[in-house]
Amino acid sequence: MTERGAGLRRALGLIVTVLAPIVLVLGSIRLVMSHPALVVIYHLPGMPPDPYGFTLEDRLRLAPGAVDYLIERRDDDFLRAQQAAEGVPLYTEREIGHLRDVQIVTGWAMLALAAALALLFAITLVMARSAPGRAALARGFMRGGGVMLFLLGALLVFILIDWNRFFDSFHALFFAEGSWRFLWSDSLIRLFPITFWQYAALAVGGLSALGGLIALALGWWAARRASGPARAADVPSGAS
Repeated sequence: MTERGAGLRRALGLIVTVLAPIVLVLGSIRLVMSHPALVVIYHLPGMPPDPYGFTLEDRLRLAPGAVDYLIERRDDDFLRAQQAAEGVPLYTEREIGHLRDVQIVTGWAMLALAAALALLFAITLVMARSAPGRAALARGFMRGGGVMLFLLGALLVFILIDWNRFFDSFHALFFAEGSWRFLWSDSLIRLFPITFWQYAALAVGGLSALGGLIALALGWWAARRASGPARAADVPSGAS
């Protein structure tokens, strides 16, 4: 095998290492941004009641609209039509403005997920055609799983030390200063209190960690298998 081919395999393997954590994190976020995830999170222990009157049933009825707005890219009139009670709008224009910003970020994130998945699939098809390629692919997934677990570990330390700073830093990264701060009486806070976001972050982290462990384990197994004795089909003709 030429040096050029070996260099290409190494480069593709490094791309897999980078793509794997991106797919795992964004894929986990997409799973958490769903109606079933809302139901699970709202039923977890410690979810605080709404002091302004939303019941669990109200939250389960109203919160899915925000998810549909973000994922299905509905227009703002969809949110304006949401009602907390008969004739009472659910969201203020300021809340709608923030959800519009979140929709934009979500759209780019899902586009990045689709692109990363497509590229990862294409690289897998190319590298799976040869034994050296499969070995490099396995090492790429193994490293990607390891990177995912390392990053999650570092992030977990940060969150445990100062959740509020993590939460503020995350929002400051994507949104204009102050645009994501609301009154306790606003519907976004009543539907999605801090405890909700803590559980959501744990869910994303747990799913990402599980994916990282699977990528690490399968990559290690496949790399070890690929580095074993050459199969008969891979032995050059005429070899003894």
